[in-house]
Amino acid sequence: MKIPRRMQAMVLEEPGQPLKWRQVPTPQPGPEQVLIRVHACGVCRTDLHVVDGELPHPKLPLILGHEIVGTVVATGSAVRQFQVGERLGVPWLGHTCGACRYCRDGRENLCNNPGFTGYTLDGGYAEYTVADQRYSFPLPPAYGDAEAAPLLCAGLIGYRSYHMARDAGERLGIYGFGAAAHITVQIAVYQGKKVYAFTRPGDTETQEFARQLGAVWAGNSDELPPEELDAAIIFAPVGSLIPAALKASAKGGVVVSGGIHMSDIPSFPYDLLWGERVVRSVANLTRADGEEFLDLAPRVPVKTAVQTFPLKAANEALNRLRHGQIQGAAVLVVREE
Repeated sequence: MKIPRRMQAMVLEEPGQPLKWRQVPTPQPGPEQVLIRVHACGVCRTDLHVVDGELPHPKLPLILGHEIVGTVVATGSAVRQFQVGERLGVPWLGHTCGACRYCRDGRENLCNNPGFTGYTLDGGYAEYTVADQRYSFPLPPAYGDAEAAPLLCAGLIGYRSYHMARDAGERLGIYGFGAAAHITVQIAVYQGKKVYAFTRPGDTETQEFARQLGAVWAGNSDELPPEELDAAIIFAPVGSLIPAALKASAKGGVVVSGGIHMSDIPSFPYDLLWGERVVRSVANLTRADGEEFLDLAPRVPVKTAVQTFPLKAANEALNRLRHGQIQGAAVLVVREE
């Protein structure tokens, strides 16, 4: 195919401002990079944190988007992993240094000098993007483009969060039932967990959605579940949910914060933490997480619920996500399948 010299993209020029529809140069792949014709790109809550200025120092101007599905249309001189015509996925972690102590001991998600797709590197709210072959994934053929997009962040971060909670016991609470939660609940149920879903107070529609996906109970985030939790994952960026989850947890329980940004955590009595309860966060992902999750997802099988928008409607999708008006995951469709 003929690759145009310029492309259309939704560009963040300044935090706190809507994205702008711009014509920009089509990127050229470096030696380890592939040039991708974007088919679909998921809209993640992290994108909102970047737009709203809650994550500091983004690359500006910036093309957001780190749940990218597309086809390779050109390759750099050192690329051996993918060929032109192959479909692949691009996640949040776009580069690591390979030299710091975290990279050397297998914790590349904590790299001191990382690159993040759609934050410090341009992402997928565009017709084309480039990505490092070493940080891209082949995608399960069972998923269409729009359905595959949420697997690349909601799925991956959800899976890493679940991995940290799954050995604590049978009863798992999930606070904030959006894109990551609707994938995580399916894996947890598949592996025999009893899932308790917590939503914004009064959101009965999402509570019913959680029950349809296998949750044994669904209620308001300010309620206690009918039995104590062995573990809880918090996907909503609301600091007050940390003490709420601790209060709902049994002794020895694990509370995992699965978001990259959260409002301040209020003070709470030590009694909520006592009893060897644990609070921990999740930072980014490793490539091993991606390989493991993308192998597991079609065997469950994980089904993603998506609401699609054209690329030009990225601001609408972000705004609906901001106001809790997306059930499942929002996806920008850049090129029809």
